[in-house]
Amino acid sequence: MNPNPGFMGNNRMSPLPAKRPARGSIWSMYKRMFLHVRAQWLLMATAFFCIIAVSLLEFAIPRLTQLTIDDIIPNQRYGSLIWIALGVLGTALLLGLFNYLSSLLMASVGQRAVYDIRGELYRHIQRMDIGFFDRNRTGDLMSRVTNDVNMLQQLVSSGMMSIVTDWFTFIAVAAYMLWINWQLTLIVLATFPLMLITTQFFGKRMRAAFKKVQETVAEVSNHLQDTLSSIRLIKSFSNEDFEAERFALRSESNMKANLHAVKTRAVFEPFIDLLLFTGLAAVLLFGARFTMDGSMTIGTIVAFMAYLRLLQNPIRRFSRTINTIQQSAAAYERIVDILGTEPQVADAPDAIELTHAEGRVAFDNVSFAYHNDVPVLTNFDFEIAPGKITAIVGSSGAGKSTITHLMTRFYDPQEGTVSLDGISLKRLKLASLRSHLGIVSQDIVLLNGTIRENIVYGKHGASDEEVEAAARAASAHDFIMSFPQGYDSQIGERGVKLSGGQKQRISIARAILKNPAIIILDEATSSLDTESEKSIQDALAHLLEGRTCLVIAHRLSTIQQADTIYVLDKGVILESGTHAELIAGQGKYKQLYELQFPQKEAAAPVAELEPPKKQFTR
Repeated sequence: MNPNPGFMGNNRMSPLPAKRPARGSIWSMYKRMFLHVRAQWLLMATAFFCIIAVSLLEFAIPRLTQLTIDDIIPNQRYGSLIWIALGVLGTALLLGLFNYLSSLLMASVGQRAVYDIRGELYRHIQRMDIGFFDRNRTGDLMSRVTNDVNMLQQLVSSGMMSIVTDWFTFIAVAAYMLWINWQLTLIVLATFPLMLITTQFFGKRMRAAFKKVQETVAEVSNHLQDTLSSIRLIKSFSNEDFEAERFALRSESNMKANLHAVKTRAVFEPFIDLLLFTGLAAVLLFGARFTMDGSMTIGTIVAFMAYLRLLQNPIRRFSRTINTIQQSAAAYERIVDILGTEPQVADAPDAIELTHAEGRVAFDNVSFAYHNDVPVLTNFDFEIAPGKITAIVGSSGAGKSTITHLMTRFYDPQEGTVSLDGISLKRLKLASLRSHLGIVSQDIVLLNGTIRENIVYGKHGASDEEVEAAARAASAHDFIMSFPQGYDSQIGERGVKLSGGQKQRISIARAILKNPAIIILDEATSSLDTESEKSIQDALAHLLEGRTCLVIAHRLSTIQQADTIYVLDKGVILESGTHAELIAGQGKYKQLYELQFPQKEAAAPVAELEPPKKQFTR
């Protein structure tokens, strides 16, 4: 997955590999669900009572059948037939009622568990560091939060109730059958160890097969996310057919994975049925002999056959439910893979709150690499003075954006210290650190919603007056009011209904509303035309007034009024000074300037970042 494009560079790897958690078992899956629903113990107790009632009522109809055959029919008790019929109908009604209640209650408990697990997973993903998102694609994470959790929902909503009911019924019926005729019951139960072995054998294979299904679903989601978010690029190159073929390949992989899972299940279920019919054949063979010998009545053998059906139904249903269980177990493994991964950049146990920032940022002997064998910064020393404009220029790959990544603590350096006002960033709480930082970049990140919602994202709960003041300071109010709905106008996904300059001014308004102590401008105007750039420069002048500012730029016209300019190349500072000093130095900076402005005098002053007279104070 690509990280938020607003302030990321071209490097896409985390400094350290992610820790892989241990696989989750079925029992751990149920344990986690129980932890989520333990507060609903009253609902669970009521559901369990209904399950016990269903299991006990299952005994009634076979018992009434035996009574009819062995007593009522031989003794011609015509008057008792109506009571037998009423007993059967009453039992059926009670079974329906208790089944309804148990299904409803278990579904309610199960849905709460799934709701909590999905929320836990989403919150955990939100806590992860940027390196995590470098390693994981968006579509895969979406699949885990949606498809994988939905697999658990199937299990909790229907599978859990079926498992609890069936196991209780199985134990109760087996005990009763042993009391009726222990010899026949032991003959039937002799087939069950083989069923357990078979279930274990096929269960492992089905779990692996369904995990492959979930992985291929994630690949389909990845492709959809990539192509739908890049639809303009696809259409501009007329690559619709090419992308359709790529999608077909991923969809074919998903189809084959599903067919393999179905094939495994298709072999398992008939094998279980064969073992069940083997038990039935044994009961018919030995039961008939016992009846002919006079040791069993006809009613008893008929009732025993009915109890055998009750005993086998849980096994038959479980052989079907195992499909859902293994799907859920495979999905659960993918979920705990995420939940078991801890962020590499997180608050220290003794982290302190940053309540005020002067804005002095220092890099002390910092070494950092996205790949362990490809250093970006080595023994790097650098300082940003408070209340001043500091600029960094250099070619692509020089390490400019890496400096902003370390300042915002998206990553931690492998060696050295990055500090703010003399305090190491690792000693500061992340939320408080970032609350003092404002970032305006070339690649603007806007949410699908209204203009107001995007501006107020910088300060939740801001009043309409504050939003408008920020928009005016960003030179955005006039174009916003030109829309029919003004601040309530929808901007589309990633601001597709706005021009580049309009999107940039909204992002500046958002930063102004946040009112940070430190501003980072990461190529904020490099993709704009001259007219738009002039409007943005006016807006930026409001934003920078009285604040510490770091400017990353290719266009040297945007930084000539900076207090200090650093020239960076391959992680090394080649030279530093004011614009005039660097021009006089005849170094790398002058070469870059002459390439961009071959017809200008090198020392010509530019005042594009000069603050306006009207101030937007902090």
